[in-house]
Amino acid sequence: MQAMQVTYADFEKIEMRVGKVIRAEPFPRARKPAYRLWIDFGALGIRKSSAQITKLYKPEDLIGRQVIAVTNFPPLQVADFMSEVLVLGVVLKDGEVSLIGPDREVPLGSRIL
Repeated sequence: MQAMQVTYADFEKIEMRVGKVIRAEPFPRARKPAYRLWIDFGALGIRKSSAQITKLYKPEDLIGRQVIAVTNFPPLQVADFMSEVLVLGVVLKDGEVSLIGPDREVPLGSRIL
Protein backbone atom coordinates (compact mmCIF):
# COMPACT_ATOMS: atom_id res chain seq x y z
CA MET A 1 0.00 0.00 0.00
CA GLN A 2 1.45 3.34 -1.04
CA ALA A 3 0.98 6.32 1.26
CA MET A 4 -0.53 9.50 -0.08
CA GLN A 5 2.19 11.94 -1.08
CA VAL A 6 2.34 15.38 0.49
CA THR A 7 4.45 18.39 -0.34
CA TYR A 8 7.01 19.99 1.93
CA ALA A 9 4.57 22.91 2.26
CA ASP A 10 2.01 20.43 3.64
CA PHE A 11 4.58 19.10 6.13
CA GLU A 12 5.44 22.62 7.30
CA LYS A 13 1.82 23.11 8.41
CA ILE A 14 2.26 20.47 11.10
CA GLU A 15 3.94 21.97 14.13
CA MET A 16 5.84 19.32 16.09
CA ARG A 17 7.69 20.44 19.20
CA VAL A 18 9.70 18.96 22.05
CA GLY A 19 8.18 18.97 25.49
CA LYS A 20 8.95 17.41 28.87
CA VAL A 21 6.37 15.37 30.77
CA ILE A 22 5.93 17.02 34.17
CA ARG A 23 2.88 15.10 35.39
CA ALA A 24 1.36 11.74 34.43
CA GLU A 25 -1.56 9.91 35.95
CA PRO A 26 -3.99 7.13 35.06
CA PHE A 27 -7.08 8.18 33.13
CA PRO A 28 -9.86 5.86 34.36
CA ARG A 29 -12.63 7.69 32.45
CA ALA A 30 -11.04 7.05 29.05
CA ARG A 31 -12.68 4.34 26.93
CA LYS A 32 -9.33 2.59 26.31
CA PRO A 33 -6.56 2.44 28.94
CA ALA A 34 -4.70 5.77 28.86
CA TYR A 35 -2.78 8.31 30.88
CA ARG A 36 -3.38 12.02 31.30
CA LEU A 37 -0.14 13.89 30.65
CA TRP A 38 0.91 17.46 31.39
CA ILE A 39 3.79 18.48 29.13
CA ASP A 40 6.00 21.57 29.45
CA PHE A 41 6.83 23.16 26.09
CA GLY A 42 8.91 26.02 27.51
CA ALA A 43 7.73 29.41 26.19
CA LEU A 44 4.64 27.71 24.68
CA GLY A 45 3.51 26.74 28.15
CA ILE A 46 2.13 23.55 29.63
CA ARG A 47 -0.25 21.53 27.46
CA LYS A 48 -2.29 18.43 28.27
CA SER A 49 -2.57 15.18 26.36
CA SER A 50 -4.33 11.84 26.67
CA ALA A 51 -2.06 8.97 25.60
CA GLN A 52 -2.82 5.27 25.21
CA ILE A 53 0.63 4.09 26.33
CA THR A 54 -0.22 2.14 29.49
CA LYS A 55 1.26 -1.21 28.40
CA LEU A 56 4.81 0.04 27.87
CA TYR A 57 5.04 2.87 30.43
CA LYS A 58 4.22 3.59 34.06
CA PRO A 59 3.34 7.17 35.07
CA GLU A 60 6.46 7.54 37.20
CA ASP A 61 8.66 6.48 34.25
CA LEU A 62 7.23 9.29 32.10
CA ILE A 63 8.07 12.17 34.45
CA GLY A 64 11.04 14.11 33.08
CA ARG A 65 10.97 12.35 29.70
CA GLN A 66 11.25 14.53 26.61
CA VAL A 67 8.64 13.73 23.97
CA ILE A 68 7.62 15.05 20.58
CA ALA A 69 4.05 16.23 20.06
CA VAL A 70 1.94 17.90 17.41
CA THR A 71 1.03 21.23 18.99
CA ASN A 72 -1.26 22.80 16.38
CA PHE A 73 -4.14 20.34 16.14
CA PRO A 74 -7.42 21.61 17.61
CA PRO A 75 -8.05 20.46 21.21
CA LEU A 76 -9.97 17.19 21.54
CA GLN A 77 -12.36 16.35 24.37
CA VAL A 78 -11.58 12.89 25.76
CA ALA A 79 -14.16 12.00 28.42
CA ASP A 80 -13.82 14.80 31.02
CA PHE A 81 -10.32 15.87 29.84
CA MET A 82 -9.28 18.31 27.11
CA SER A 83 -6.35 16.87 25.13
CA GLU A 84 -4.43 19.80 23.61
CA VAL A 85 -1.50 18.06 21.87
CA LEU A 86 -0.88 14.72 20.15
CA VAL A 87 2.13 12.88 21.57
CA LEU A 88 3.94 10.96 18.82
CA GLY A 89 5.09 7.37 18.91
CA VAL A 90 5.84 4.30 16.85
CA VAL A 91 3.03 1.75 16.52
CA LEU A 92 4.43 -1.73 17.16
CA LYS A 93 3.15 -5.04 15.74
CA ASP A 94 0.95 -5.68 18.77
CA GLY A 95 -0.62 -2.21 18.49
CA GLU A 96 1.26 -0.76 21.44
CA VAL A 97 2.91 2.64 21.08
CA SER A 98 6.58 3.36 21.79
CA LEU A 99 7.16 7.08 22.37
CA ILE A 100 9.64 8.99 20.24
CA GLY A 101 11.82 11.82 21.47
CA PRO A 102 15.23 13.41 21.09
CA ASP A 103 18.28 11.30 21.92
CA ARG A 104 19.66 14.06 24.20
CA GLU A 105 18.21 16.95 26.22
CA VAL A 106 17.15 19.78 23.95
CA PRO A 107 15.46 23.12 24.69
CA LEU A 108 11.77 22.77 25.47
CA GLY A 109 9.55 24.02 22.66
CA SER A 110 12.14 23.29 19.96
CA ARG A 111 10.48 22.71 16.60
CA ILE A 112 10.92 19.46 14.69
CA LEU A 113 11.81 19.84 11.01
